[in-house]
Amino acid sequence: MEVQAEPEDLQNPDEGVAIAEETAVYTTQTPTGGKVKDMVLRIGSELIGSFLIFFAIYCVGIMATPLSNINMAFIALSTGLAYGVVTYMFGRISGGHFNPAITVASMLGMKTKWLDGILYIIAQLLGALAAGGLMRLIIPTGQSLTAKMLLPYVVNGFNEISVSAGILKGAGASFDVKTAVIVEVVASILVIIAAMMTMNKKDSSNGIQAMVMGGAYALGTSFTYMITGSGMNPARSTGIAVAAMGLGLDVEPVKQLWVFWVCPILAAALVTIFIVIREMLSTSSPADAIADTNSEADQADAAIEEMSLEGSQCATPAEDETAMENAAASDQQGI
Repeated sequence: MEVQAEPEDLQNPDEGVAIAEETAVYTTQTPTGGKVKDMVLRIGSELIGSFLIFFAIYCVGIMATPLSNINMAFIALSTGLAYGVVTYMFGRISGGHFNPAITVASMLGMKTKWLDGILYIIAQLLGALAAGGLMRLIIPTGQSLTAKMLLPYVVNGFNEISVSAGILKGAGASFDVKTAVIVEVVASILVIIAAMMTMNKKDSSNGIQAMVMGGAYALGTSFTYMITGSGMNPARSTGIAVAAMGLGLDVEPVKQLWVFWVCPILAAALVTIFIVIREMLSTSSPADAIADTNSEADQADAAIEEMSLEGSQCATPAEDETAMENAAASDQQGI
């Protein structure tokens, strides 16, 4: 009796297990690698986008405003354009945050994972610091033009370092911290609502989000610039505050930086609460849900009862034959 040789793939079971393990490792590593690549792309978009936005804003504030006597309308328009254009460029990749307050609101609203959000905020801050550092290198200063004369037009602050400090000082007035907090919270709410309403929407061109965000930032800038220099973004405020350290301002901007973190984050929390309440009110209440369930059950019972009645009215062929025989027997007895 001949013993047949085993198939080649069964002769080396260890080799088969090794191949299977290699295949399993490959299949599990491929999605992970894709996720890492996607994460790097999104974080890079937030970093580069933040750098471009803040550098443009810093340039307009430091160079164009004091040297060219540009009015506030141009500042608001240029700020809105900076955010709108960069949102159009990178919004489909990262969601177009470029603002830690927007990222916090997105995290609280479960639109962004916590790890992603933390990395987003780090990228935004790095972009802001890079923009501020580069701006410090190119500030045009001289004997009659000092950094102290230029920086108030771009730093975020109140009282002594407000954009309007020089104008109001002669009248013995100033924009205090209370005024700064109010306008920054209101403007931040405007920006964050605009972001949450347009983020992750199906828009192949990303144009709607870019226009809405640009308009929101421009509107916020129009009523906050003369008071605080228009923060609305903790990263934007941090980048220029760090760059302005040691350049001779009456008050270091970093000492007032807390206002420009607390106000936008507070606005993010308020917007999240508003969205949660709106969603709760838009859904049916438990009583309505129970009533709807009972109504559906009643309809189902009525349908079953109707089917039962129809079934009882329909006689089978055997029942029809029995009925005919009984009728015939009754006729014969009558005859």
